Amino acid sequence: MAFRIGKSVMLNFGTNLEPIFIFAGLAFLLLIGPLLRWYVLAMTKPNYKLSKSFFLEIIPFLVVFILSLFIREKWFDTKNEIIIVLFGGVLIGIYIHFAFYIFMSWRILKNIKKEYKNSEQTKSQKVIIYWLGILLIGFAIIWVSYFFNIIENTVPYITGPIMYAIAVYFLSFKAFQLKVTDIDGNAFVKNDDSAVFSKMVKLIVENKLYLEPYTSLSSVSKLIGKSTQKVSEIINQYAKQNFNDFINYYRVQEAKKMLSDEDKKKYTISSVAFDSGFSSLSSFNSAFKKFEGQTPSSYRKKVFFE
Repeated sequence: MAFRIGKSVMLNFGTNLEPIFIFAGLAFLLLIGPLLRWYVLAMTKPNYKLSKSFFLEIIPFLVVFILSLFIREKWFDTKNEIIIVLFGGVLIGIYIHFAFYIFMSWRILKNIKKEYKNSEQTKSQKVIIYWLGILLIGFAIIWVSYFFNIIENTVPYITGPIMYAIAVYFLSFKAFQLKVTDIDGNAFVKNDDSAVFSKMVKLIVENKLYLEPYTSLSSVSKLIGKSTQKVSEIINQYAKQNFNDFINYYRVQEAKKMLSDEDKKKYTISSVAFDSGFSSLSSFNSAFKKFEGQTPSSYRKKVFFE
């Protein structure tokens, strides 16, 4: 990126720039494409490693870069039509090559989005998908600015390096903000978290564990054979609640049944609280108001007097 920007600035403001710098700069576009695709793969595939065959993708870069070392300025001074056509063909080929890799990278991201469309995404997965989307948009904008430049100078040449610089600074800021350096493709490791959550809900509901005042994160973790940290993460991910709110939700639903039951109309609020699994009246009132937006007494009055 830095080499490309430097070459473009010198070409725009300098004079008699050696062709070696022009072609070397163009050659790096042939390297940026594969690197982009590899990066997207590394961010979406667990334990991703490059195979030897992948290095075949940098052959175009090596060929053009090595040939650029032998190009001489006098070849272009002659205004030889063959050289001009050849240069134009190589230039268009390089930009098509770059566009192809942006497209391939987009296909990888699209497939990941499709795969996880109907499943609950972790925070890391959401960050990666969002980040790669921004990254590819940035590369697409850069490509458009440079491509239009070679079509009869549709836009000023300096637009390219300016867009490069803006994109690099913006993407660097977003990468820092999203902390993408702390995550990778391992965020997409297949796991049984969804099955564990379903098993846990079934266990708690069918056995009415929420009615036990001493049901804790530790006790539930032991029952399903997972660590307390893992169970807490699963509840946060799938229920969008911490463990206490998760259990209290079922307790409040049980309390609502009791408060609206004609046969239990004479039960005191304290009795309902303890029978629904709460260990204190204050915690019951707080939880009930949190989920229902009113106190247990107000709820009962609405049921029987409205």
